[in-house]
Amino acid sequence: MSIGTIAEIWRYPVKSMAGERIESAELGALGVPGDRGWAVRDEVRGGIRGAKKIAPLMLCKARYLDAQLSAPEITLPDGTTIRADAAGAAAAVSAAVGTSVTLWPRRPIEDLEHYRRGAPDHEDMEVELRSVFGREAGEPLPDLSVFPPELFEYESPPGTYFDAFPLLLLTDASLRRLQELAPSSSVDVRRFRPNLLIHTNGSDGEFPEMAWQGRRIAIGSAVLEVTVACPRCVMITHPVDELPRDSGLLRTVVQKAAQNVGVYARVETPGTVSRGDEARLV
Repeated sequence: MSIGTIAEIWRYPVKSMAGERIESAELGALGVPGDRGWAVRDEVRGGIRGAKKIAPLMLCKARYLDAQLSAPEITLPDGTTIRADAAGAAAAVSAAVGTSVTLWPRRPIEDLEHYRRGAPDHEDMEVELRSVFGREAGEPLPDLSVFPPELFEYESPPGTYFDAFPLLLLTDASLRRLQELAPSSSVDVRRFRPNLLIHTNGSDGEFPEMAWQGRRIAIGSAVLEVTVACPRCVMITHPVDELPRDSGLLRTVVQKAAQNVGVYARVETPGTVSRGDEARLV
């Protein structure tokens, strides 16, 4: 059954920095090649950190300059550019985000210490989780039991810099519905950071991807297994490019969208996916 076509393909060379749109990708076990190939490590609290903790990371941008996916070029908020592997890169990014960080390419899965969680900001775990997810008193926290258990010990599945799974899928129908629900917000794909934005005809409900959980999707020569819904956190409230800070958008997502926007997926059958390809439930 057709569910739409691929409108946009995104990859994010550095975790939590703004990414780049590409025309096609050879999807494999690690999703889009080069996606979250680099990340920053918090040298104050330890551990790989993203914009859940270091919001100004989203004001930086990253892109690859060659087909070999060498160290990406980072554009800082003031327009300065520097390669991620340059001698002064860590100092430049640290100054831009206001936190002492170092830049790291993805490390082998065996390097468990590299992926181990850093110190929390709050001793009380519920307070910590409410801070990360941006939940106010009385709002539900996500059900974390549906995610890989190693995430309680490591910042990401070891060997990756993904939050949980290699791919995030989102429909334009969900973006349109959120804009209707939050008319004063600027609902923009850049806030939600999908890998694949799927254009639908708008007739499959207001958040159609929620019905795909546990299903398989064929796109191009690849087959994806949709895993779980993506619970949204403070990252969608942060400024990115010209988009301002918007805490109200998260309130809408929590209260009107059951706190989820988009779905995670893994690659079951590697293959090529291109913009314009049909996506089909199989």
